Amino acid sequence: MTDPVKNLETLIRNMEPIRGSNYAFCQVDEQTYQTIPELPLAMFREEEGITVIYPLFVAENLGLQIVWVGTLIKLNVNSSLDAVGFLARISEALASANISVNAFSPVSHDYLFVKPEDAERTMEILLKMTKEV
Repeated sequence: MTDPVKNLETLIRNMEPIRGSNYAFCQVDEQTYQTIPELPLAMFREEEGITVIYPLFVAENLGLQIVWVGTLIKLNVNSSLDAVGFLARISEALASANISVNAFSPVSHDYLFVKPEDAERTMEILLKMTKEV
């Protein structure tokens, strides 16, 4: 495993975006969460309920109420959790194109969720960014 990258230009130049599948954002209560047989891609507890993110077909098969659907884009660079400005630069570029983005940053990589109809344009913008650094 490579060392996490903090340098903004290096992160952008090497982000290698990879387009994935569509995912469903759902909100459930604790009791429902405890009965779901499938582990989600991600979950987060809030006062209003538990947000779970499942592949779209899994959420549909489970009969969960889908709040939002997003296409997953993996930024394939080992980004440091201490990196400054990486997601800000990406968000700014996407906002300029009127694209909404939901970002998720676990330990090794950053992930973006965008509306499926914006996924192709998002990939174009991200790839253009890697060449302009």
